[in-house]
This record gives sequence, C-alpha cells and structure tokens, in this order.
Amino acid sequence: MGLGPMAVSPARQRAGIGGALVQAGLARCRDLGACAVVVLGHPTYYPRFGFVTSTRFGIRCTYDAPEEVFMVAELQPGGLRGASGVVDYHPVFASV
Repeated sequence: MGLGPMAVSPARQRAGIGGALVQAGLARCRDLGACAVVVLGHPTYYPRFGFVTSTRFGIRCTYDAPEEVFMVAELQPGGLRGASGVVDYHPVFASV
C-alpha cells in the first residue's frame, strides 16, 4: 500500500491533524491486510510513525527522489522479509 499526498493548512499545523491522518491511513491499511506501506514524504516527519528509508529493504520508487524521502513501514513484523524491487505509482500521481 502507499500513503497519498497529504497537507494541512499552515494555520492548522501542529495541532495533531496530520498525525491523526497518517495513523488513520496506517490503521486502514492494516485492516485491509497490507503487510507494508510506502510513502514519499518529509524525512524527519514520517519516521515517528515507523517509516524507514526503503533502501534498507532493497525497495525504491520510479520517481527521481532523494533516497531519504522514499520510506516504508512494516505493518506486520517481517512483512518485508525478502522483499525488494521498484514501486511504480499509479499514473494519476504523476500530476501531483
């Protein structure tokens, strides 16, 4: 699974809204049986939710993005054991 783009209005930031959205997204992915989630996002924000650089698992994305901004979180212990490859986002994300 992958988390999509997220933004919180500057006037509403630091109120826990973004964190609540991420937690809700991760919970929904768990409910759907996903073993892991990827995100292309801020390298100091997403680690608090369990995200680590995807290269730790031999996973990369098709976008030309710095290594530290493409991250993955295991939702099930060992969910990425033996995983590797390239994440190819749906074409709709190319316009975001």
